[in-house]
Amino acid sequence: MANKPMYRQIADAFREKINAGELKPGDALPTESCLQETFNVSRVTVRQALKLLADEGIIESIQGSGSYVKEERVNYDIYQLTGFYEKLVDRNVDTHSDVKTFEVVKADTRLAAILAINPEDKVWHIKRVRFIKQKPVNLEETWMPLAMFPDLTWGVMEKSKYHYVEQIKKMVIDRSEQELVPIMPSEEAIAAMSLDPAKPILEKVSRGYLKDGRVFEYSRNVFNTDDYKFTLVARRRQ
Repeated sequence: MANKPMYRQIADAFREKINAGELKPGDALPTESCLQETFNVSRVTVRQALKLLADEGIIESIQGSGSYVKEERVNYDIYQLTGFYEKLVDRNVDTHSDVKTFEVVKADTRLAAILAINPEDKVWHIKRVRFIKQKPVNLEETWMPLAMFPDLTWGVMEKSKYHYVEQIKKMVIDRSEQELVPIMPSEEAIAAMSLDPAKPILEKVSRGYLKDGRVFEYSRNVFNTDDYKFTLVARRRQ
């Protein structure tokens, strides 16, 4: 329609490019100034078009980086014990972790019970934000017994914790006991992942066990649920 607002015409043009496969998930859109020149419109019109596409879940804007065709949500299969990197490696997605806290603390009575250690035993306390490309999608807080991992480093936690446990420490991971709880985001999570303060998110609380029965980690993860979907398969008992 000739009388369709220009911002809608721009949005339609990008929708068609995406549907035709000319733009793929993760591809960057041209800059706002480039779009202004291409369509001969104002910055306000360009931003209206981008907002429309973002509201429809077709693109996403990353502050300081630009707009991208939205990736498919990361599938978090409850029954598959895989780490963050393992979930994304097959998709060739650029990931990294920003370690915010890396310290040794003494376990209080509650934490000691969870990790099956003695109160006052020392534990690693780590907080890190997990990124897909340049977008923060997961805030993790982890506690691990110092006696089990005396050589744990900041660099390890910037990468894969499971790779360190299995490939470096040669420990055999058996299982993770997990529970998912809907919560309102904390101020820390809102700041770390640019969350909507009024929108509930999911927290995963987990305890990891080695084959020999020892508890090797206790973690609390909060997810930006715009970027994750959680699945499980329930089988009928035969």
